[in-house]
Amino acid sequence: MKMPPIHKQPNTVLVAIINERHDYDRLLDERWYRIPVDNAPPIIRQGQARIIAFYPTSKLKEDKWKIRHYGIIRRMTEASRQELFPEEKPNSPKAHKRYYKIELEKVEELPQPIVSRRGHRITFLPTTERRLFNYTDINFLFNGSSLEERMFSLLNDASIPAEREWVQTINRNTYLLDFAIFCKSRPIDVECDGDAWHDTPERVHYDKHRNNELESHGWSVLRFTQERIEREPEKAMSVLYDTINRNGGYQVLNEPDEFRYVQRGSQLRLDF
Repeated sequence: MKMPPIHKQPNTVLVAIINERHDYDRLLDERWYRIPVDNAPPIIRQGQARIIAFYPTSKLKEDKWKIRHYGIIRRMTEASRQELFPEEKPNSPKAHKRYYKIELEKVEELPQPIVSRRGHRITFLPTTERRLFNYTDINFLFNGSSLEERMFSLLNDASIPAEREWVQTINRNTYLLDFAIFCKSRPIDVECDGDAWHDTPERVHYDKHRNNELESHGWSVLRFTQERIEREPEKAMSVLYDTINRNGGYQVLNEPDEFRYVQRGSQLRLDF
């Protein structure tokens, strides 16, 4: 599977969670979706979204973790829960909660579903139309920084399966991992450290605490600087290969009991 171009494209698509069967049925039958005003992502608040696609969670069983449906936004208005659901009790604690009501022209089905192999924990995922209509793996929908895109391209070219923006909760702390690679003995967290962002004292302190928590709970943590990824990617990948092999090899997709070592002869394209 080839990567999209590195250059950024505007996010005009929002992938949004579907957590209940009745919400999914209402979406398909009545062609509207709701997002709490307080929790709305910037792409909605700023009116940048043109398309909304839907990601069912594990509660929907046979539909879980598969983006099948999307719709072009026709209109977006603000309404209270009582206005959206007049059949509910008017004295309900949530009766006055405010929502964006997103009405769709129609709900359509993608030619092939976009699948999360491990069940990503996402609520909202902004992406591009090109990505939505050209890929079948949710990891290709993330429209990250240029540094993250370069790392993902390296991983993809080396055929190393990695989960992007993986959510990991430890001691009630939730961490967003740039890339998670699942191996036989220990999973690996691969972080791309942009020079300006990660050089502040506050960020250095946070990163050390984060690393300690992850490593104490069974993770191997690799942090690569911007210079290493951009100027010496073969050295970064060599460290990653060694870590994967020390951890018993990476888990083969769709084969949970099979693990594969990285061969030193693995192809690595550097045609960014």
